[in-house]
Amino acid sequence: MFKVMAERRSVRAFKPDPVDERDLNLILEATASAPSAGNLQAYNVVVVTDPAIRGELARACWGQDFVAEAPVVIVFLADPKRSAGVYGRRGAGLYALQDATIACTFAMLAAHALGYGTCWIGAFDDLAVLRAVGASESGLIPVAVLPIGRPAETPRTTPRRKAKDVFRKDSFSKSFPYTPVMPELRRPGM
Repeated sequence: MFKVMAERRSVRAFKPDPVDERDLNLILEATASAPSAGNLQAYNVVVVTDPAIRGELARACWGQDFVAEAPVVIVFLADPKRSAGVYGRRGAGLYALQDATIACTFAMLAAHALGYGTCWIGAFDDLAVLRAVGASESGLIPVAVLPIGRPAETPRTTPRRKAKDVFRKDSFSKSFPYTPVMPELRRPGM
């Protein structure tokens, strides 16, 4: 598991090879296994394989054309009403978004574990994404667009913030005495 997290990179170039149906089902099972607030799973997932809809999504993602190149694009939609029924405003405004975000993370890591590349897309026109997947009047909120396919590139390792700038102990004013345990997980800057 740690190796999957250490090696995953954002891929923005995909081979035309299809995503194996069994692999796609494994990715979706991983998605469905994600934890959620109150186990409400306040999200919906649209799996897009149609080239025309993938093109619409690429345009909705401000012209990130690689979205259309991926053989599969998964769209994660938060369902605020589902969460609000139990948790009120906080459920609608936060928990549903968190549920969709965690589900997307599970999908992304599962895809990488199976040898596929992904790139989390959060920059898009919400209404255009909803129109592309036929959910304009649904009350759902697009959270992430995740293109999936065999990588046609090997992205470089990107640096991370220094641990002393990220981790705190007991109070925001105290640094956490972080000690690296697994060198293979360290990235530049950590």
